[in-house]
Amino acid sequence: MTLRKKLIAGNWKMNKTPSDAAALAAELVATLGKRTEVDVIVCPPFTALEAVGRALDGSTVKLGAQNVHPETSGAFTGEISAPMLRALFTTHVIVGHSERRTLFGETDAFINQKVLAALKNQLRPILCVGESLAERELGSTLKVVQTQLEAALQGVSREQAAGLIVAYEPVWAIGTGKVATTDQAQEVHGFIRGLLTKLFAETVAQRVRILYGGSMKPANAAELLAQKDIDGGLVGGASLEARSFVELVNAAIAAV
Repeated sequence: MTLRKKLIAGNWKMNKTPSDAAALAAELVATLGKRTEVDVIVCPPFTALEAVGRALDGSTVKLGAQNVHPETSGAFTGEISAPMLRALFTTHVIVGHSERRTLFGETDAFINQKVLAALKNQLRPILCVGESLAERELGSTLKVVQTQLEAALQGVSREQAAGLIVAYEPVWAIGTGKVATTDQAQEVHGFIRGLLTKLFAETVAQRVRILYGGSMKPANAAELLAQKDIDGGLVGGASLEARSFVELVNAAIAAV
């Protein structure tokens, strides 16, 4: 029997005005707001955090942000700090998403700073790791994932690590409609758990939830969620519409 509760997190990316976001959050609360079998997180854009937070208030659905800057304040135009997120009752934050790495040049070292800043401010990081299509075709998947994971977790204590969430996102399967096979996904998830065991301890590794983040949809969720080391999903497109997101949560509930 696993110690890990399934988790479905919605990454809304650069979508939804505050009013649209609040409306979607209200729809989710109406259906999921009292469910406790699995954890549910929604990550709207910064401009909608406050409105969504109000819509989620009193429900079991948690609020996450899509990014954070390592510094607490200062001359960082356009950035948002962890204390700012905490002030809006944000509990989780995505760090190291492949779009941040590829489009905005974020390095493993910078992502490590974000992980440490999040943990210091009682934000739970959803740390994303994953390989490109070229890296998979070269057979470098596990090497890439190991490099990203070890670098991002530099300086993280065993106690802190237990609160981590890791998301494996094969970059070639994000927004493309392509999905890693269940065997491919489970192989990497199992590898990540093995790495966490080496870095921290078996007891810690068994508590860390590892999400699949490559085009999880209602059609493939049940098969993915049935795998031993796949503890949920970090969902992009399917999280932007209440019905498909609720279907994914229901798939996670059924997999419990």
